[in-house]
Formats: sequence, structure tokens, C-alpha cells
Amino acid sequence: MNILGTIASGYNVPLPTVTGGALTSDATYNYRTFTATSDLVVANASLAADILVVAGGGTGGRGGGGAGGLVYLASQSLSAATYICTVGGGSAARTSDYGQAAPNGNYSQFASTTVALGGGGGAGYGFSGANGGCGGGAGWGSGSPDSGGTGSQGGNGSGSNGSSPSGGGGGAGGNASARSGGAGSSAYSSWGAATSTGQNVSGTYYYAGGGSGGGDNSGSTSTLAGGNGGGGTGSYGGYSTPANALQFTNGLPNTGGGGGGGWYEQISGSYAGKGGSGIVIVRYLKTAVA
Repeated sequence: MNILGTIASGYNVPLPTVTGGALTSDATYNYRTFTATSDLVVANASLAADILVVAGGGTGGRGGGGAGGLVYLASQSLSAATYICTVGGGSAARTSDYGQAAPNGNYSQFASTTVALGGGGGAGYGFSGANGGCGGGAGWGSGSPDSGGTGSQGGNGSGSNGSSPSGGGGGAGGNASARSGGAGSSAYSSWGAATSTGQNVSGTYYYAGGGSGGGDNSGSTSTLAGGNGGGGTGSYGGYSTPANALQFTNGLPNTGGGGGGGWYEQISGSYAGKGGSGIVIVRYLKTAVA
């Protein structure tokens, strides 16, 4: 392959070389995918690239965990340099029953400026969801606030009054008002197909889905699905059938999905689902490199 490109004036200029991440391609683009923190190295010349950054999802409480924030940058000029691609992990497990929202997810970042914020934690009994990249779901409970957390880079969490969640927000918990997590973004489906990342739903790839809320202490074995894009399933069934209260799932790795909500009341040692880790993908034309 030629390592020189020809410009209109007749002079030759070097084409860049690129290393780092997992390399995949489609008919038009090369993709460099980072599922853990590592470096992208551009050498010899500048590179025009599109960049997708997804943060880690939040842990569920009674409300579902919010998805990680999603940031997209088009046509970025990357000079010859080394760029740190920071991939945020999903949030930590929840370790207490009642109370404030669960932990938020961890941020992802490209270089030193482009930051996607971690998803907001789902609320415990009697509290509102946490703010984050996408908001965590409300917790429901006697006298609890009914507001989900605010998403600054995606959907808001749903409130425990039964309102539907916005895309990417965590679902609310509660007996009658538990809600599924909001769907994440399918705008980058072609990226998912080329890199085998995101959540594949009937051939469409999604990132940053919210976790479903948990709830219902009636003993039901039903569950609520997480939002497309890796959101975790919320558990149903509480102190009358403790095993059912543990049927929540984690957000899917490298999607930024929020964790599914659990039902804590009188269930010693139960936890909600943890958030899924984030991802960074850099895309550039195959013809643009040596």
C-alpha cells in the first residue's frame, strides 16, 4: 500500500498511521475499539476521525440505574500524537437496603477534554434517582419523592408516579409504578455492527440503555426488561418470596447500560444490578491512512 498521498499541487504528503485498540472495518471505515483504558497513537500526519464515547452505567436501587452518558464528535482533526482513551467501569454494587441513590457509573473520556458522565444511580426506598449522564430511576416508598434523576447527556430517570422514562433513563421502582428502563441510542448501529459491540436487538445495535426499576412484594415472578442498549432487568417479588427479589441483572459490559433495580425490603443481603462498563470507538476512512 502506498504511504504517500498526492495533493492537487502535485506535492506528496505522508498519510498517517494509526495503532491502538481492536481494529475492525466495514466497506468504508476502520474502527478502533477500546473496551479498557489504553492509547490511540496517530503518527506521521494528522487524521480526520469520528469519535464515540460512552460512560459506565449506574447501579440500580429500587429504581433502575441510569445509562452512561453518550458523546459523539464528528470530523475531529487529530494531530500526530498519543491520545488516552479512558473507559469507565460500571458502578459498584449497592450494599445497603434503604436510603439514598446507589452509586453512579464511572466517566469515559477521549484525550483530555471529551468526557461522557457516568449514569446516575437508582434510588433506594424513599429517595429520588441520582443525576448523571442519564438519570437514575426514583425509588418509590412511603412519602418518597417521585422524581427520577436528570440526565445531562441522555434521558432522565422515570419518576415513581408512573411516568414513562426518557431514552436511556433508569426506570422507577415501586408496587404499581415500576417502569422499564429507557431505550438507548441506535444512531450508531453501523458502528456496533462493524465492531460487534453494543446490544444487538434484531439486527439493530444500541448503546446506553437504562436499567428497569424493581418492585412488587406480592410474590410475582414477573420481571421488567431493561432498555435496549444493555440496561439490566429489574426484579419482582419481595419479602413474601425472597428468591424472586434477586432476579435483577447487571448492565451489559461495554454498552454503558444501567443496572436493574431490586427489591430490598426485609431481604437481607440482596443487591440490585451493577451498571455496565463503557466504551470508546474511533472511526476514520480506510483511504485516509497508510
